[in-house]
Amino acid sequence: MKIAFATLLSFTSLLALAQSPAAPEARFAAMSPAETRAFEVETLERIADLALVPPKLNTEPLPKYDYDQLDYGMTIGIARTPGGRIWACWVAGEDGPKAFFVLNRSDDDGETWSKPCLVIDMHDPARLPLPRSTLVGNLWTDPDGKLHLFCSQSMTQFDGRAGSWEAVCENPDAEKPAWGAPRRIWHGHTLNKPIVLSSGEWILPVSLNRPWGLYKDAFKRLDPERGANVFCSSDQGATWQRLACVAFPNADWDEHMFVERKDGSLWMLARTAKGIMQSVSADRGKTWSAPSVPENIRQPVARFHIRRLASGRLLLVKHGDAVDTTDGKRNKLKAFLSEDDGKTWIGGLMLDERNGVSYPDGFQAPDGTIYISYDHNRSTDGEILMARFTEADVLAGQAAGPKSKLRMLISRPLKNRK
Repeated sequence: MKIAFATLLSFTSLLALAQSPAAPEARFAAMSPAETRAFEVETLERIADLALVPPKLNTEPLPKYDYDQLDYGMTIGIARTPGGRIWACWVAGEDGPKAFFVLNRSDDDGETWSKPCLVIDMHDPARLPLPRSTLVGNLWTDPDGKLHLFCSQSMTQFDGRAGSWEAVCENPDAEKPAWGAPRRIWHGHTLNKPIVLSSGEWILPVSLNRPWGLYKDAFKRLDPERGANVFCSSDQGATWQRLACVAFPNADWDEHMFVERKDGSLWMLARTAKGIMQSVSADRGKTWSAPSVPENIRQPVARFHIRRLASGRLLLVKHGDAVDTTDGKRNKLKAFLSEDDGKTWIGGLMLDERNGVSYPDGFQAPDGTIYISYDHNRSTDGEILMARFTEADVLAGQAAGPKSKLRMLISRPLKNRK
């Protein structure tokens, strides 16, 4: 009560100062350092409200956003539609305040790709006091064949609140796909795909970071909700309910993913500054165990990808020659399989051994083929690439299947190329 009363007094004094007929400099001269900082934070939070303006989907982005106008590439996600079309999404601009989304698609199993066909770019430097970024998200095809595009919108790289937005396309195989209006799910970011539980519920990862830099003191009221949040939908995404939050130590964007294990428990893996950490829920996501380090998985500070395959095996794509080793670098992007819900791992298919490869995301097609997208040297080459392979390839350690192919090019920025 004392804290609330002090806050009310501070707000009241600021309001009185704002309404005072005195010169502006005189009003600020009368403020204490704490009141001045409170005014600054309040102003920054008001500016952050500009990130609540719904994102606009530009479905006719050429020629402004053609490859010869792009100079950066960080992969976001990849998804397949019921008709076999593959959609890919990546970040252009930078991994920062200048970020915006670009999408393209392939109708020949990833052999060739369209020019950019959808862009989300909410920058308006002539009107906005700070950059408005579209930074992270993902693509996902739901069980009914609808394509979901998740994106995060924020003032600067992260304004302390941001927002996870979703746009849905009901005809993603059409010549001119029609997208629904974006809606804001909650604060934070959705960096990985939802999963569908055996009960039919959808579980969505939403991360709410701790703020830094310009916005480090903003939205303190959200501090209890910062971490790897768990959202659930029992009506096919029409509504979402926040179930829980796991606060991992040394959090680094979380980028958490879920697996429903064979015993019905949920296994959450998350990125931290110390590598991958885990938590387990025995009540379908309502409560979670204390974070711990998996005994047999080592990973640098980078996104990984894990998913249940149709065979029942788990697929894990990470950095390193083995599941339990890493040299701490974003290189040696490799795929592994598990037949016992992650207790042990078998096989090992090297997707790309080079330095500067990162951010895997993927799906499995109805015929069992696995597709993984990733990026290579974001700031220089800016390549978005795809690996196409099978479980047999992973077990054999080589891409030997008739459709298997590595380092398939999805996109490459051309603005700075001679």
